[in-house]
Amino acid sequence: MAKLLHMPEVSANATHAAIQNWVKKEGETISAGDCIAEIETEKALVELAAEEDAVLGKILVQPGQEVEVGSPIGVLFAKGETNVDIDALLAKAGATQSAAPAPQPAAGDSPSNVEATPVSVPPKVEHEAKATTTGRRIFASPLARRIAMEKGIDLASLKGSGPNGRILKADVESAKPVAAQQASTAAPASSISASFDEIPHSGMRKTIAKRLAESKATVPHFYLSVECRMEKLLALRQQVNETAPKKISINDFIVKAVAVALKQLPAMNVSWTDTAMRHYHQADVCVAVSTDSGLITPVVRAADSKALSQISADVVELAGRAREGKLKPEEYQGGSFTISNLGMFGVAEFSAIINPPQAAILAVGATQQKPVVEGGELKVGSVMKCVLSADHRAVDGALAAQWLEVFKRLIENPLSMLI
Repeated sequence: MAKLLHMPEVSANATHAAIQNWVKKEGETISAGDCIAEIETEKALVELAAEEDAVLGKILVQPGQEVEVGSPIGVLFAKGETNVDIDALLAKAGATQSAAPAPQPAAGDSPSNVEATPVSVPPKVEHEAKATTTGRRIFASPLARRIAMEKGIDLASLKGSGPNGRILKADVESAKPVAAQQASTAAPASSISASFDEIPHSGMRKTIAKRLAESKATVPHFYLSVECRMEKLLALRQQVNETAPKKISINDFIVKAVAVALKQLPAMNVSWTDTAMRHYHQADVCVAVSTDSGLITPVVRAADSKALSQISADVVELAGRAREGKLKPEEYQGGSFTISNLGMFGVAEFSAIINPPQAAILAVGATQQKPVVEGGELKVGSVMKCVLSADHRAVDGALAAQWLEVFKRLIENPLSMLI
């Protein structure tokens, strides 16, 4: 019996999502577990898997079109089923169809008795831009936009091969970089008009902007900083890496130290809600990763109970898939604390914005050689500066200071967190 395929809630509290790509074609047989389509969320691509054997009888939502969660996006036929009244099926579900026809599938891809028409859900155009010279709208997939930006390609110069002329990855990869177009309108003698290109915000970038603006505006941040001596940690890391099959980074030690400190001082492993304080049972540490689409924070679960080698493997694997846009929602949602490390860029010190609903984030700077005083004598030491941003609703200043003290002790005596 035919049934509607609905847009799933691919991430917590998501109200809308968009089809990035239909993996299966109309008329194609699907087995349980097969990937039917790729759905673009705010931070990653999620595969929509079939729950049972069926035939993809009808595609209702075209790639790039954003619809509400729960809206019909396709129709699944039972095997051997051909005579299906899709209008009646949609009417029963309370949905309607648009009069505007979608692009027709290739011959043999769709049962002959089914017309290809999309659901009438007003598309929220996430993937369109205005060319700086022609004023026409450009439809392109997020991946195509990203590749075009990296290669210096003007999307306005391309002809898309996707539905409704949408520019796809293959269109950009086959194109050659072109120079940015210059503004042709003469500016008044009293002013200079600079040319520019506008690149539409990705869903991920919009989410980052919204969440961080809300955090800075609504969460009462306060900041504490500490300097950690790194000689013992650097020596231990060198000793470990001489025999380890895969190298351990300084950041791996930091993740471990944060997690152990949260377990030793569990009052810091909390988050604020309007009705209660939420105390977490394990130290799930988020690690900020920079991607082409923006910042994402994959979670190292139960980092306090993991060996350094496992933490290192988790971070490498999660960061790699984050940059490919292949993280699952449960791999970047949740977490009780975040680390943002810019030390590899030579940044000595910075403060970070809290990642709601968490109560704290640690901003880690570079390890630097600087003058230190030991026993009344001036020496050269290796020092790393960290700044803790904390939510004053959930964490008091004295508690945050105690936690930083524990963290500093672990960093400066790294063997203690490995025992």
